[in-house]
Amino acid sequence: MPRPTVPPSAPVVRVRAPGKINLALKVGPRRADGYHELATVFQAVSLFDSVTAEAGRDGRIEVAVAGPGADAVGAVEDNLAFRAADLLRRWAGRPELGVALQVDKAIPVAGGMAGGSADAAAALLACAQLWGLTVSRDDLLELARQLGADVPFALVGGCAVGHDRGDRLTPALQRGLNHWVLALAEQGLSTARVFQKYDELSPAGDPGSAGPAPLDLMAALAKGDPVRLGAALVNDLAPAALALAPHLGRVVEAGRSLGALGTVVSGSGPTVALLARDGAHAIDLAVQLSSLGLAQRVLRVSGPVPGAHLVPA
Repeated sequence: MPRPTVPPSAPVVRVRAPGKINLALKVGPRRADGYHELATVFQAVSLFDSVTAEAGRDGRIEVAVAGPGADAVGAVEDNLAFRAADLLRRWAGRPELGVALQVDKAIPVAGGMAGGSADAAAALLACAQLWGLTVSRDDLLELARQLGADVPFALVGGCAVGHDRGDRLTPALQRGLNHWVLALAEQGLSTARVFQKYDELSPAGDPGSAGPAPLDLMAALAKGDPVRLGAALVNDLAPAALALAPHLGRVVEAGRSLGALGTVVSGSGPTVALLARDGAHAIDLAVQLSSLGLAQRVLRVSGPVPGAHLVPA
């Protein structure tokens, strides 16, 4: 692969990338590579992590993390932002490049909303800009796939159908804006542990087939019908997440009793998303849910929103 050309670089680059909600998540059997076949419908929502990149010293990659849950982020070398920067410079054949990355968290850590993947997508875009690398969209997406199943969607954003591990994306037609209330838990859930529990709960060890994205959900998105969308929300991992974190069941039931159009555990949890009719209804739902004390934090977001993008530093 030829090396990218190197135009003048920027001294400081800042990129924001969104969290996601899985409107549908259908899980098939575990494959020989250890991953499960997935069919999922992603929606990017207005909860963003930001990554600020500045020139590093002596070819080092440094990462600092701030914001809610920052203390739960693992060692620097395990951080997806670090891995993204290192992968990009190796792809470019430029091991001497260094960067100091500041990750500011808003997406919950281990919350089923792909916060780490958002950081990786933001770091890829920020470092490419900082280092003056000419990287095509296809190359960025391929690098993203190497970093994790949700990283390509964090780059793309909007609304999309994911297949394979969830990293092979097809844009989904959506009309209108959805309004959500998010119930954030005090502690996260390990994605690997949730999938393990899913396998344990599957009858006779056969979890079935991921299959295509649900047609009723896709039709609801295309028509911009939040009532139909709420009725079509589905997540095969929800029973496993609720088995590991039983209190989530109370959040789901509360959402239904408070008049949410639908509730869904996002990804592997433990974040629970409640779909509202509109912005005013979302405010009411958030106030009522907060009063019950069932979540560490309650947030209002909307979607779809764009994927990773540059913002003023």
